[in-house]
Amino acid sequence: MSVEFERQKLELALKAGRNWDNFPFSLHIFDSVASTNQTLWNLLAQGAKPWSVVIARQQTAGRGQWGRQWISPTGGLYLSIAIAPKLEASASYQLTLASAWGIADQLRCCGVVVGIKWPNDLVLNGRKLGGILTETKINNGYISQAVIGVGINWINPVPETGINLEMWQASYATKPISCLEILTSTVLRGIESGMECLAQEGITILLSRYLELLSNLGDKVYINDLAGTVVGVTSQGKLRVSLEYYDTTDIKTPELYIEPGTISLGYRKSSV
Repeated sequence: MSVEFERQKLELALKAGRNWDNFPFSLHIFDSVASTNQTLWNLLAQGAKPWSVVIARQQTAGRGQWGRQWISPTGGLYLSIAIAPKLEASASYQLTLASAWGIADQLRCCGVVVGIKWPNDLVLNGRKLGGILTETKINNGYISQAVIGVGINWINPVPETGINLEMWQASYATKPISCLEILTSTVLRGIESGMECLAQEGITILLSRYLELLSNLGDKVYINDLAGTVVGVTSQGKLRVSLEYYDTTDIKTPELYIEPGTISLGYRKSSV
């Protein structure tokens, strides 16, 4: 289905209820790009400032985490936003935690009961609604530039383990998210609020809020034939797994800390 994107409607949604002296977002809207993240990196190389945003109706070479392809047909929301965080390189995953929590929190404020699947997916009814890809550039041990890429299923076709917002909203007389521009505004406000929480409240508070929305808490997992239970996430984005019977193995610790990308937690198939 063809979806038009109205810049003026997005700007009005972003400005609603806000007292900005200067509108912080620089919007760059495209019909089609290879990758919104790469397009934004190109703009940054040409002098674009933090809070520049690239939005596309489709991507022809979208990227997911760990080099995976992100299928990006017309009908979804594909955007990237540039930020300039003051973080050490070792804390780069905190940007993903902040973005995931902020977006999920803002969607929940609109009535969309989104959760987070570790480490960077947004879930609805146990199915994948969207994902986040964070890319950074490092200078002298600190993050000098970062790009947060977000893909959200709006009315685009999805696999069996996915869900789009229109599918979920079909049974609602009044849709929580009425149009693509409102969804975009909600996502951008979410990233903004997540970064504010990280900068002002710190990682401990942010992480506690992230864990409140984490759908994997209590899940049973198996790592190298060891059984365990998901009990949390570290500030570096590692999954905390409490082991069963660890004292009878070569593992001498009650918990393992799993790097993102080393195991897949999968999706539970559920009805809409």
